Amino acid sequence: MLGGTFDPVHLGHLRSAVELHEALSLDRVHMVPAAMPPLRGEPRISPAERLTLLRLGIGDTPGLLADPRELEREGPSYSADTLASLREQYGREARLVMALGHDAFLRLADWHEPERLFALAHVVVIDRPDHESALPPALRELLAGREVGGVETLMARPAGGLLRLRLPSRMAISATEVRRRLAAGRSVRYLLPEAVEAHILSRGLYRHG
Repeated sequence: MLGGTFDPVHLGHLRSAVELHEALSLDRVHMVPAAMPPLRGEPRISPAERLTLLRLGIGDTPGLLADPRELEREGPSYSADTLASLREQYGREARLVMALGHDAFLRLADWHEPERLFALAHVVVIDRPDHESALPPALRELLAGREVGGVETLMARPAGGLLRLRLPSRMAISATEVRRRLAAGRSVRYLLPEAVEAHILSRGLYRHG
């Protein structure tokens, strides 16, 4: 599971999903747009539009799936509830992985029911090369004894581990910068998949800041 606001989905999101799929030998990567992210600001466009853009971005890419389950649920988008729903779908023995970026990882101890996340899935942190900073004490406590050194060790169990993973491409594309460029009428070519760019421009999305 790779969650996010995807506001809008860009090539950095999609390339990370492809590289996660390969690095962890996953059957599929559920890309899950958040309806109401509890720790982030309100997304700029409607959930339905963000899902449409995600589907356009994924196209026919093998192993990637636009998953609307958080958009179909009432209330805040808690990852623990999403993982519980995936666990129900795939069964107790399936290896479930929740992937997240380093910035989100640093706030993991503040998430809703953080221990429950590990009861339901493994956590894989997409590391950034410039992040060697000390972890907050509450996060260190949450992670005690969970970190493993490689994919094989992680996948030996259905859930409960933590793996830091450096992906090959690490594309430094920011959705904030994409929105700024769109609002200013500047080019976003090669930051977004062509189908996503075309849909945004034809609908006039993100035009006003």
